[in-house]
Amino acid sequence: MDAAPSGPPGAETSLTEYLDDSLAVLRALQDADVTHAMQAAVTLMVDALRARRPVLVCGNGGSMADAQHIAGELTARFLLDRAGLPVMALGTNTATLTAWSNDVGFESLLAREVEAFGGSGGVLLAISTSGNSANVVAAAQAARARAMTVIAMTGAGGGRLAPLSDVLLAAPSSFTPMIQQAHQCLYHYLCLRVEAALA
Repeated sequence: MDAAPSGPPGAETSLTEYLDDSLAVLRALQDADVTHAMQAAVTLMVDALRARRPVLVCGNGGSMADAQHIAGELTARFLLDRAGLPVMALGTNTATLTAWSNDVGFESLLAREVEAFGGSGGVLLAISTSGNSANVVAAAQAARARAMTVIAMTGAGGGRLAPLSDVLLAAPSSFTPMIQQAHQCLYHYLCLRVEAALA
């Protein structure tokens, strides 16, 4: 099996080459066998949601969009008609975001929302392609302090999130777009399994 590409494509990269690189990352993810970690993530989220415990999702930039995507799939619906699930993307209330970031600091914003909305038995799904985003790391620390489970989606190695995580789903790449493509596959599958268990 070919190794995942080590660096970003260049300006002259063809679409075929880019797709080949994308497939190589997904094959490397398959070879890394994250099945056990994924099953653990599914179980933790299903158990929390069955108990009506909070499931919070966070990230920055593209990972923030992924957090909102996940929350939307589970609060609304993914594939099945069923009751809404209490899943919330952090950092989406612009009044809170601007007030706290202006008065205190952006780095602690997500941790503040974990303090407000998290609770024992809940889950934080923390997304950071590097695993080192300071505000996402702070959110994970706040979640652990509140007896929440932390599931992290990162790139290769897991960064600073790795030791804070109960479950680590690490895409085997250091190139942000490839990591995000792998994350989308992982979280669509996560939504599929969680919804099926709770429908």
